[in-house]
Amino acid sequence: MLQITDVTVRLGGRIILDRATAALPPRSRVGLIGRNGAGKSTLMKAIIGQIDPDEGSIEMPRRSRLGYIAQEAPSGTSTPFDKVLEADVERTALLIEADDHSDLDRLGDVHDRLLAIDAYGAPSRAARILSGLGFDEEAQNQPLDSFSGGWKMRVALAALLFSAPDVLLLDEPSNHLDLEATLWLENFLKGYPGTLLVISHERDLLNNVVDTILHLQGGKLTLYTGGYDDFERQRAERAAQLAAAKASQDAQRARLQDYVARNSARASTAKQAQSRAKMLAKMQPIAEMADDPTLTFDFPNPTEMKPPMITLDLAAVGYGDTPILRRLNMRIEPDDRIALLGRNGNGKTTLARLIAGQLAPLEGTMHISSSKLQIGYFTQYQVEELEAGETPLTLMSRAMEGKPPAAARAQLGRFGFPGQKATTLVGSLSGGERARLALALVTRNAPHLLILDEPTNHLDVDAREALVQSLNAYEGAVILISHDRHMVELTADRLVLVHDGTAAEYNGSLEDYIDFVLGRNQGGQSKEKVSKADKKAATLSRDALKALKAKVKDAEGAVSKLQAQISAIDLAMFDPKKAAPDLAKLGIGALSQRRAGHAKELERAEAAWLEASEALDGPGAGPA
Repeated sequence: MLQITDVTVRLGGRIILDRATAALPPRSRVGLIGRNGAGKSTLMKAIIGQIDPDEGSIEMPRRSRLGYIAQEAPSGTSTPFDKVLEADVERTALLIEADDHSDLDRLGDVHDRLLAIDAYGAPSRAARILSGLGFDEEAQNQPLDSFSGGWKMRVALAALLFSAPDVLLLDEPSNHLDLEATLWLENFLKGYPGTLLVISHERDLLNNVVDTILHLQGGKLTLYTGGYDDFERQRAERAAQLAAAKASQDAQRARLQDYVARNSARASTAKQAQSRAKMLAKMQPIAEMADDPTLTFDFPNPTEMKPPMITLDLAAVGYGDTPILRRLNMRIEPDDRIALLGRNGNGKTTLARLIAGQLAPLEGTMHISSSKLQIGYFTQYQVEELEAGETPLTLMSRAMEGKPPAAARAQLGRFGFPGQKATTLVGSLSGGERARLALALVTRNAPHLLILDEPTNHLDVDAREALVQSLNAYEGAVILISHDRHMVELTADRLVLVHDGTAAEYNGSLEDYIDFVLGRNQGGQSKEKVSKADKKAATLSRDALKALKAKVKDAEGAVSKLQAQISAIDLAMFDPKKAAPDLAKLGIGALSQRRAGHAKELERAEAAWLEASEALDGPGAGPA
């Protein structure tokens, strides 16, 4: 168990974690969430020992191996393949010893251990992990220094996954990944055998991988059972309860204030009025869930534009005289919502730059319907290149030169920079605030077409949802490059696959594309060629598969329920003030006895889950 007890961390005189407490069961998969700046990375650094808490403690079983990606990307002349293999320190040391040792007895022990840890299958495992994260065979054997920073961080992630620590800590692991690599990572993490604690703003990853949400807010930690959608539902219920409680308290406060005002001056009721005044003074206000200006995105709507806005006819685009993409045929309508799919390096950004007018066609033609066409193009580079010593108002006024100051302030207000916030130095803004500022700058002219290249990297889950809603309210066209498939699903109605040196419409759904990337539902016979006997066998197989899936789901539910019950008991043992009413009245002995009983039930439930899962994954189970 990873036990966080009353952890307080102060940075720069500000309290980041305030007596934060949580108990994470062994082999649990936990999503650590919270708004940007809440302290998620600080907590993770405290867990790995990079930061010493000012108060409290963090404990875990002895000899547990922690795994965490260092901030510095790997570099040098070694290859990604070699770097990943080096991550298994024990294997590396044993292989060196096997080459150098002359003691036959010791050599026998070494080779036994190498077999036990599957050392000879390690190269194959390393290659599979690198391939899943986007490295083909050639790339796996190139020097690390030939890769960009983002690809180097992928190598670091691959090495961490290969090392298979007992407790795996991941801080926004998909930030440097494309959609395809994100899908592979999610699939990998689903079967991770150790404890997983992941900071992520990917709604789908949080729904499909984790079984527990650890919410960090106001320096405090709260555990929720289930994925992100379960957390949202529970949070909405809590917000409704808070609103109802606040309304009731406000009514009670008004009655008390009225009584005190009417009866304080009368001798016969002065004591009662004084008593009610004391009650009023001791009444703790119930806080409402505050509106958050960081959730503000309001794209100005463009003027009407004659369709099609842009037409590509057998166009080619690239750098210098070298085409990256050829045979591009594409029409972009004023109300289009297009998502560009394909692995990083296939040319999605190159196509976006062609459409944005930053690159000219090397072949063919690109026709623009009107010289008045305005295009807003957002990239991560714009976020990183914002000048730290400037203010949002200065940057916007410069970009909107010739327009009145009120226009600059109005545009900033659309994106959550009202009043004094507009004069805050950019260097003091969070990553999410800088992303909103960059979006405010690129949309200042009410573009007819908005091109967004990975717009969510600095945004938390709530801000991403606000961005989705704002894009759906925007009346212009949108071209989206994103690894956040929740955003793609809710925003795009056209999919374009950039692959094999060209770009073409993808006729399936995003779910079909996900199946394609993960290798699901492929390689079978066409429906027309399936015989009646085959159909009957397939039906029986589907029924058996459905029963197995139901068994796995039931077992998972039992495990989750027992883990939640054990966590509640642990909380009662460590912090009785926060315990559930039925547990708060029990003594330590009764709690320990109840916990032991639940632990035995959990062992049986986990065994049932493992048996059902193995049956589901075994021969004849068919595709998942």
